[in-house]
Amino acid sequence: MMSINIYRKINVKNPTLLAAWPGMGNVGLRAIDYLRKKLETTLFAEIDVSEFVIPDMVVVKDGITEMPRAPKNLFYCQRDLGLIIFEAENQLKDKHSITLVNDILDFAQRYNVKRIFTGAAFPLPISYEEPSKVYVVANKKSLSNILFSKYGLKIMESGQISGLNGLLPGLAKQREIEAACLLATMPLYAMNIPYPKASKSLVEVFARILNVRVNTEELNQSIQNIEMEMEKLEESVKGQISAAKEEDFPDASKEEEIPGYVRKKIERLFREAKLDKKKAYILKEELDKWNLFELYEDRFLDLFEKGEAQA
Repeated sequence: MMSINIYRKINVKNPTLLAAWPGMGNVGLRAIDYLRKKLETTLFAEIDVSEFVIPDMVVVKDGITEMPRAPKNLFYCQRDLGLIIFEAENQLKDKHSITLVNDILDFAQRYNVKRIFTGAAFPLPISYEEPSKVYVVANKKSLSNILFSKYGLKIMESGQISGLNGLLPGLAKQREIEAACLLATMPLYAMNIPYPKASKSLVEVFARILNVRVNTEELNQSIQNIEMEMEKLEESVKGQISAAKEEDFPDASKEEEIPGYVRKKIERLFREAKLDKKKAYILKEELDKWNLFELYEDRFLDLFEKGEAQA
């Protein structure tokens, strides 16, 4: 168990908990952090993870090395909305991640939290010009039905959600706490850069769930500022796709090293992704799992171009 520092007492009845960690495009964390600031929340507690973090670098300041501080894991409250927000600066790994999530759930039950939401990115072979759509994965069918029927969210039927943004709803199910992860779509090629369009989509959905108005003008400005960069990046990707057309399949000598059952699964996922762009996300995770993305990158980029043309 990790130490939790309580900075002030709060009185909130049956609150909703929003939680976020850094992830692809920082989509979920940016959305929830934006809400935290706009809703004028109050910091009231912090989880001390210093004993569970192993530094892998030092900080250099004025030519002198210093040990980095432990990442922050903070709780905020908005009493009038019945809302608690948790934000973390990084994701813990291995068994420490399970310890952290269980401590968060212990803390949530202490305040009688009734429902938990996390946010994440859903990378697909789409263009930056396409709207960012929000999918949902819930840990209970009843909650999934509400989010589908009342808020019009799309259901993510299959796949995986990496990291603690997915793990928290999963472990919450063991405690009979309703929880869901909301995932906003973004281009696959933009996974490693901030993508405010997806964050804005999450903000808008969370605002509807919380029944509150949130001014998104700052996010609109961020979207405008990054669009030129996105256009250049997408043109670069298209150039790679054009070059990839000359070779549709990976090198045979390397492919022979792939286990047969893995090769069959990958080929099946390629076929499915051609028919349903959502499957490309599952395909990408399978390729990453076996460290094969570089080997199949040409075919994957070609799939992206085809998916874009169909949109």
